[in-house]
Amino acid sequence: MTVNVDKIKAMTPPPGTPFRAQKVGHVVLNVMDLERSTAFYTGVLGFRVSDVYTEEMTRGGMVFLRCGTDHHTIALVGQARAESLRTDLNHLAFEVGSLDEVLMAREHLKKHNTRIVFEGRRRAGCQIAVEFLDPDGHHLEIYWGLDQIGSDNAVRPSSEWREHRGIEAAIADAPVGQDTTLRNPALLKAGN
Repeated sequence: MTVNVDKIKAMTPPPGTPFRAQKVGHVVLNVMDLERSTAFYTGVLGFRVSDVYTEEMTRGGMVFLRCGTDHHTIALVGQARAESLRTDLNHLAFEVGSLDEVLMAREHLKKHNTRIVFEGRRRAGCQIAVEFLDPDGHHLEIYWGLDQIGSDNAVRPSSEWREHRGIEAAIADAPVGQDTTLRNPALLKAGN
């Protein structure tokens, strides 16, 4: 297949897209050896550990690492597909500027028949997200509200984490300090 450079360069977002990705927020990688990979990201690249999931919480364990104030910039999931002896992308996440935008993104994805695989809140980091698949099956996430970590390096204690399937439930049970007030409360009704 020949790549049509001019056609690709002319591709732009359509007017009226109801959300805007502000940045690539974090990348989650499947790794073969969680300790070895964590040692590389901390010892060689200078990342800091924010939180760790034990194997009881996530198969293979999981380490959340940061290089700035976001709770995590990179996360590592242990026991990458050992049967194939390769590592790969677990998922890629895009941050939006408001909780309203997460709800609008969910509706936008539904209108475009995008396969949504999760919506709500997972534990560490406490962000509210919608997770979905791109045309090639890559796992992507649009999120808002990721915990921030200050110069004191204090992270939210696990006793304050919240986990909910469903954005509405995640909004209703916000962790300490997270304001889930919507600018447009009608967006909650639209998603039902």
